[in-house]
Amino acid sequence: MKINEIFYSIQGEGAWTGTPMIFIRFSGCNLNCPFCDTKHKTNKTMTVANILAAINRYPGERVCLTGGEPGMQVTDELIGALHAQGRKVHIETNGSYKLPANVDWITFSPKNDRHVLTAADEIKVVYEGQDVAKWLLFNANEYYLQPCSCENTNEVVEYVKANPQWKVSIQTQKYIEVR
Repeated sequence: MKINEIFYSIQGEGAWTGTPMIFIRFSGCNLNCPFCDTKHKTNKTMTVANILAAINRYPGERVCLTGGEPGMQVTDELIGALHAQGRKVHIETNGSYKLPANVDWITFSPKNDRHVLTAADEIKVVYEGQDVAKWLLFNANEYYLQPCSCENTNEVVEYVKANPQWKVSIQTQKYIEVR
């Protein structure tokens, strides 16, 4: 698997904001979002054993698979190995790939209308003024709007106030300046 980086921090977005997590950031994506914060040219090929060795130095029980698009590379073997260590597995995906079974928490962050995902624990839409009402029909437990690169926070707050089915998700990690 092509891994961009592995690090330990807090989840800065969505339902798990503030929770300590180990992040495994995959390199590579099928989309080209202008606001993406992953440097896809920087990566290291790692096996499941390499990944487990890298995360074992961190005390967190929760692991977030993110990217890029982790759905392009994540395997049942990796999910099983993380579970065997007693870890809870979260994944942040654009929904365009089928995911392995037994992921503990799925965050669906749609970037277009093409997706194979049919349900998620939370949906988190990067808001740039687009019509987001259709995403309330998606099978999720929680619905978040996130300002694009922290640049339109007031607009998101006003939208959520007018449409209370949504919650605001800010990129807390950027505001408090942690990795």
